Amino acid sequence: MSNAVIIKDAVKRYGDFVALKGVNLDIKEGEFFTLLGPSGCGKTTLLRMIAGFNSIEGGDFYFGEKRINTVPAHKRDIGMVFQNYAIFPHLTVAQNVAYGLKARKVPASEITPRVEQALELVQIAHLKDRKPAALSGGQQQRVALARAFVIEPSVLLMDEPLSNLDAKLRVQMRSAIKKLQRQLGITTIYVTHDQEEALAISDRIAVMRDGEIMQVGTPDEIYARPANPFVAGFIGTSNFLDCRVSGDGAVDVLGKLSIQGARTNGITGPAKLSARPEQLFFANEGLPGEILFSTFLGDFIEYEVRVEGTEDLIVNDYTKDTDVIHADGEKVFLNFDPARVSIYPADDVPAEE
Repeated sequence: MSNAVIIKDAVKRYGDFVALKGVNLDIKEGEFFTLLGPSGCGKTTLLRMIAGFNSIEGGDFYFGEKRINTVPAHKRDIGMVFQNYAIFPHLTVAQNVAYGLKARKVPASEITPRVEQALELVQIAHLKDRKPAALSGGQQQRVALARAFVIEPSVLLMDEPLSNLDAKLRVQMRSAIKKLQRQLGITTIYVTHDQEEALAISDRIAVMRDGEIMQVGTPDEIYARPANPFVAGFIGTSNFLDCRVSGDGAVDVLGKLSIQGARTNGITGPAKLSARPEQLFFANEGLPGEILFSTFLGDFIEYEVRVEGTEDLIVNDYTKDTDVIHADGEKVFLNFDPARVSIYPADDVPAEE
């Protein structure tokens, strides 16, 4: 049976360094929840605290209604999938998957059918008698997955499980993991620094920075309505432009274009506008610019456009909507869909490239 995971005011210190600064999360039963952020943000530290591998300097951790702060790792009823697979090289695939069941003293008569079922689910039943050295990286990761969920844990933890795979295999494996998680319904907490992976695989995402939660939301919410410039800059690509918001809600962009209808969140005065490449479009009037170069990417054309007074902007023009490819050096005008851009205080800092 899966458990909800509730974290209240979690603090982690290493000497004078505070790695987690009062983190609060409420992860639902059966949810696929991802901790996303750059290296050093605290995501793996938090996962290891949930697992029982790291001490807890402050706060409370719950599986359902049970506080687990002092529960040893081996009694927390978790499955764990590591970045480096951590499967035993001297055991066969079937023996690796059976290991956790034997450790839990599951009756011998139940072990073989459960192992076979787990291997069928991850589509490697035909490899059950092979040793890890005879497997590809993707096959080894499937063994690690089967070993983690065959014990029927209440919570499944995954720490960058796809980072050692090549790009094509990562895409295949993330789909396999998501389908498997939905089929089994196990509460899953997944750590990654890969934004695309997080958007593709998660029910909800917590974006972390410097030991704090920047935003929690569905992939669509995180992408379309980033809570601050850091999230906007870290998830996907964003263009940032200086602007000024007047009392009536009009947004003056670079002193060259005024837009109405943007969500200003009560901000007035100097501000920062964020727009995704697909939220900019070519128009008959707007911000004057010049095409620096274009990249044809099949379903869209990516343009880099020079606009005086700001950094070069990235604009995506979708081929299903246009028959025109703008030439390098062409003078153009850019405009926005006001309902889709985001407005932030002028002193908020985007994520670094």
